[in-house]
Amino acid sequence: MDFEPQTTAQTTSQKVEFAQPPASRKPLELLRDTEALLRRPTVAAIVPILSPKVAKRVEAASSIADDSLQDLAEIDLEKISDWELRPARIQVGLSFVGFGALMIVVLLLYLNTLHPELSTVQQIRKYWYQYVWFVCLGVAGMFMLGREAMRSAQEQQKFR
Repeated sequence: MDFEPQTTAQTTSQKVEFAQPPASRKPLELLRDTEALLRRPTVAAIVPILSPKVAKRVEAASSIADDSLQDLAEIDLEKISDWELRPARIQVGLSFVGFGALMIVVLLLYLNTLHPELSTVQQIRKYWYQYVWFVCLGVAGMFMLGREAMRSAQEQQKFR
């Protein structure tokens, strides 16, 4: 038995040319085109079965959607700075906190009105999953707000 490694002749591999993707389109242009491809046939299909008044409103809403999405497609996302997105991040964080707190209050109201026979421990045991979701939503919002609050003044000046 021969345990010596055998060398094999290596052939030089040819360089393979891969197809290049077509000129990439902006994400908002893709959104506009995709939404239009879904909306226009749907509107065309349902307009004949609607009353004339409702059909006019649907067509008007469709044309407004065309105009709005065209305006959106003209926005260059690369030119939007981090500083300009700050108010949106703060609003989303506040929305998370507010919605989480509101849903916990709604859950407590539901439990106290429809299940008054359950003790607090039994309520938590039975509905722990909802508590966890709503608390986590609020905590996520607090993290978003904390991130915005902890940005340094230097960093804020850099984006202005």
